[in-house]
Amino acid sequence: MQPEMHMSRRDRIMCTAAEAVESIKDGQTLVIGGFVGASNPEALTTALEQKFLGEGEPRDLTLVYAAGQGDRGRRGANHLAHRGLLKRVIGGHFAMSPALCELIFDNAIEAYNFPQGVLCQLFRDIAAGRPGCLTHVGLDTFMDPLQVGGRLNSCTSEDLIERVEVRGRPWLLYHSFPVDVALIRATAADPFGNLVTDLEPLIGEILPVAQAVHNSGGKVIAQVRDLLDEPVHPQRVRVPGVLVDKIVVGGAGCHPQTFCEELNLAYCSASPLNVCLEKLLPPMEMDERRIIAARACDELPEGAIANLGIGMPEGIARIAAERGLLGHFTLTVESGQIGGIPAGGLSFGASVYPQAIVDEPAQFDFYDGGGLDFAALGAAEIDAEGNVNVAIFGPKIAGVGGFINITQNARRLVFCGTMTAGGLEVRVQNGRLTIVKEGSIRKFVKRVEQISFSAEHARHTSQQIHFVTERAVFKLGTKGIELIEIAPGVDLDRDILAQMEFQPVINEIRMMSPRVFECRARADEYSIAEAG
Repeated sequence: MQPEMHMSRRDRIMCTAAEAVESIKDGQTLVIGGFVGASNPEALTTALEQKFLGEGEPRDLTLVYAAGQGDRGRRGANHLAHRGLLKRVIGGHFAMSPALCELIFDNAIEAYNFPQGVLCQLFRDIAAGRPGCLTHVGLDTFMDPLQVGGRLNSCTSEDLIERVEVRGRPWLLYHSFPVDVALIRATAADPFGNLVTDLEPLIGEILPVAQAVHNSGGKVIAQVRDLLDEPVHPQRVRVPGVLVDKIVVGGAGCHPQTFCEELNLAYCSASPLNVCLEKLLPPMEMDERRIIAARACDELPEGAIANLGIGMPEGIARIAAERGLLGHFTLTVESGQIGGIPAGGLSFGASVYPQAIVDEPAQFDFYDGGGLDFAALGAAEIDAEGNVNVAIFGPKIAGVGGFINITQNARRLVFCGTMTAGGLEVRVQNGRLTIVKEGSIRKFVKRVEQISFSAEHARHTSQQIHFVTERAVFKLGTKGIELIEIAPGVDLDRDILAQMEFQPVINEIRMMSPRVFECRARADEYSIAEAG
């Protein structure tokens, strides 16, 4: 018997990253896994970039990914942001990939922004041979063909989203399309080529992606950190080896757990019984971010299953820790974490000591069906109707990520953001707020540039919506934005109304609670808001 007959299936498909990307041809559709700075197949995207820069090929690829990928620098999807390499991109979020945004803004490539949850669910539909993902997510937003159908620039013309009526209701059908190559990442491969994600901070959508590409007749390329000598337990397998065509071991520096941490075992471990999660979060300094987080935390219902968005809403967990309230609700992340403490920055998508990690499409199934009791997210623009924009504002392209899935379906929703942006400075003294320097950019505008959150849709679904700033709190009423609270020390006309491009509804205004402006708090002084 020849020696090669004793080789495992995995060993037969092992290759270098440079050899793996040789199979990517002109005009193909490429799907990449990863979530912000977590679980990116960095060795593979680096090799593809080097091949293009060295040989000028492949060309005219369509890039598809669900979650935003990158570090606002050169990693993640930024590797592929070259004229000629890409023809089209269909992505969930773009803020972490400024090089990609530049191509979109210059009309150098066609570009679509789909909701993150829809994209990771669409991979399952492609795998199953269905015509697309049929969902309510995106109705009455800029995803809706009645608006712009998710298109991001003027060179993008093909309709990939269809508004249809099924059983007397409107739905959106996000079209399926063949996918040719997948670049995915796992922790290790066993001799059968089975992939496990034991040290990854998330599972993501790697199985649906692998199934979709395999069933489209394409190639699945997996980057791993380790090679296992023995077959793994079948229930640990995240992607069966029969779906994997090539395996690459990521080299030094190409397989960090996230873009800012080489390995944090707390992201993939159960919480020790003697660990108090509340002691893991440092207190916040008294500034506008703390004020907003403290007031938003007051809206958290007892026993809620909640989602906190990246950026300013992350502070809510730190306030809850100060108040001794983390055990009163369960925090989740759209990448699949349930419980624990969501990480921030380039580790967003991970959680410290999660209770469970499910795959990303399953998490969005739960969100889309109304499983979230509470969500807090940021807002770039808010208009008189109560519509919110987070996707496009002026020359900036951010994209929606999981924003639409979450905001359309959470029962209670808080938008967090400062009243103005661009140089805002505030001071808190003796429980009173002073605007030291006003921001140069107004965020409460007559009409948002793009509708990422539809106020009219929210009214039909009876959601409870609040808009929390450092100096005022608004709610979504039947006639638009209603001002309900102001901070002690601010002037209503000068500091609030003069900083808005529209007149809010004003009935009864009360003062924001003094406890919001306290630098530290004792847990026994607070109670969670009752669920509404």
